[in-house]
Amino acid sequence: MITVQGVRYMSDFEAKKSILDIGRRMYERGFVASNDGNISCKVGPNTIWTTPTGVSKGFMKQEMLVKMDLNGRVLMGKYKPSSEVKMHLRVYQENPELQAVTHAHPLVATSFAIAGINLDAAILTEAVLGLGSIPIAKYATPGTDEVPESIAPFVNTHNGVLLANHGALTWGKDIYQAFYRLESIEYYATILMYTGNIIGRQNVLSCDQVDKLLDIRQKLGITAGGIPPCSVQEMNMRDIVSSSDILPPEPVTLIHSGGGTSGQALKGVTPIVKPGDSQDIKGCSCNTVPSGNTGSFAGRVEPEHLSKVKEEIIAEVVRRVTEQLN
Repeated sequence: MITVQGVRYMSDFEAKKSILDIGRRMYERGFVASNDGNISCKVGPNTIWTTPTGVSKGFMKQEMLVKMDLNGRVLMGKYKPSSEVKMHLRVYQENPELQAVTHAHPLVATSFAIAGINLDAAILTEAVLGLGSIPIAKYATPGTDEVPESIAPFVNTHNGVLLANHGALTWGKDIYQAFYRLESIEYYATILMYTGNIIGRQNVLSCDQVDKLLDIRQKLGITAGGIPPCSVQEMNMRDIVSSSDILPPEPVTLIHSGGGTSGQALKGVTPIVKPGDSQDIKGCSCNTVPSGNTGSFAGRVEPEHLSKVKEEIIAEVVRRVTEQLN
């Protein structure tokens, strides 16, 4: 490490070694294909090391890396930098405290970017704490000045963005934080896909629960990330009946912690009751299950039958997930 004007930066050697390490991790995780993606890291107030164009991130060598200043002038290296380095430079110009940027095309997150769906549902505590909401930057032609313009509004308020019809971009105060945020985006997107589109059930955190997580996030020194939509009700404070055939409750309105409604209905939420409770949900006994596929409810079920129903539900979820993966 070196210190310049009171700020610590990686040395040239450390930066280049870390870029190669992260490039291999990107490639091995399937975040990039062929020559996709790019990485950069600051080594001074006005200088960065970055990845070359036309080289797979899994097969780079130190002599291929390019040293540049923040005006885009090449200072060292035989290779050309990626045309997408423009968005890296814009990140550093917008927020001088940031020291690294990573860009890749992870499968699930990129699918959300193509579908035009933000990653902002408050369903995962780790995502609220360490990542926050991930917005979508409007479509821009890769390699042009449109790209840095599209991401600029989010650099100081969020920890990364999805690029419409393109991929994901993250930044951090060091190169590994930037990469970990890229990993977290893909993990978060995968959880959203499973719960929202395969299992079909999501218990969104309540606004009180989200507020407590935001307090913790602030104490951790994470000042960006936005405020995700939250539920007006607590949906996760009691045991959940496993039968997917129990009639769902009325749609739950999601609101932002800062006030206002999102207009989004929470579909497919399992009623929250303890097994054996005798209270009724929509006129049906909570410890009864549907008979066949007719949607009508039979009499009370003995524990061994309830266990069989649970096994059938688990098998069905596994089947659906397997179909999606194949």
